[in-house]
Amino acid sequence: MAFAHHLSFASFGSRQRGGLVAVVAVVFAIGFVAGATLRPPIMRHLTRADAAPALAQGRDRVPVSSPNPQLAYPVDVLRTIDGDTFDARVRVWPGLEVSTKVRLRNIDAPELHARCADELAKAQAARAALETMLAAGGVTVSQVGIDKYGGRIDARVATHDIADVSAALLNGGFARSYDGGRRGSWC
Repeated sequence: MAFAHHLSFASFGSRQRGGLVAVVAVVFAIGFVAGATLRPPIMRHLTRADAAPALAQGRDRVPVSSPNPQLAYPVDVLRTIDGDTFDARVRVWPGLEVSTKVRLRNIDAPELHARCADELAKAQAARAALETMLAAGGVTVSQVGIDKYGGRIDARVATHDIADVSAALLNGGFARSYDGGRRGSWC
């Protein structure tokens, strides 16, 4: 029984064993192992095409432990900035949230700081369209990267109703394709 006494949490708390530092180290190790083995529910919006390789192998889920650009992080939309950018609180892990600006991947919408009246009207329509799409709820971001201007992320965005918000804005005529180069005029 003496051996079991040396492995108890009480023995780590004694001055001879390092006291509080040892207890903190053990709790950290337990948390680290638990975090590495538990899988968070962050993959709600994978399409069947995204999951096809796993389904073809007879698995009913795509593993989240491997690096996968299709990880979808749940988002709370805070406000819509313009037709291709919004403020969001991204839940990257249970209990861990990050507030950031999200720019929709591969599109360019007209700017609210317009150079002409036509661009301003198009920008207001694009922002309203994005607000309506995001209001559907179930918003997620995936394929997350750093935007070229910094201070925001570049991501693929989906909702309950829309698998790709960028494509929906393109199809609606509210935005145009953008590859990161020089943007054309809307005037």
